[in-house]
Amino acid sequence: MAAVRRQFRGKVVCNLSCGDCGVLVCKRGMKAILLADTTVELFSTDSPPIGVQMVNDDYETRNCHCRIRDVACLNCGNLVGYHVTQPCTDCLGSCNNGHFWMFNLDSVFSEDRMDGTGSKVLLWAHLPRESEEVRNEMRVYEAMCR
Repeated sequence: MAAVRRQFRGKVVCNLSCGDCGVLVCKRGMKAILLADTTVELFSTDSPPIGVQMVNDDYETRNCHCRIRDVACLNCGNLVGYHVTQPCTDCLGSCNNGHFWMFNLDSVFSEDRMDGTGSKVLLWAHLPRESEEVRNEMRVYEAMCR
């Protein structure tokens, strides 16, 4: 199971798709709030997303001293969020979910991810580590290609 702080284990895992072209950009999304401005809602993830690429140069955020870089959809180039390349001391010391990839609510579509049975939403407490998930997907892919 993924190492997730207790207060985040009950959160639903989301699939995130680009708001412009609809391509899946992340399979491990979590609805969150911005630490430096708790009025801002967004999605975050714990590992490099599958369908985005960092673009442009790092810059400092307006509300804290974190360094971030924009991320864009690999399919259409739409800016969908950012990656925290260097978190600041204040944010690291706050109650955070350990996620450094952020998606803007108005740049992505969200869909609750279902568990392996397809009958219940998947919670972060039951989400396998990314490496386990990749291995499982490769087994399915290899079986389909035979």
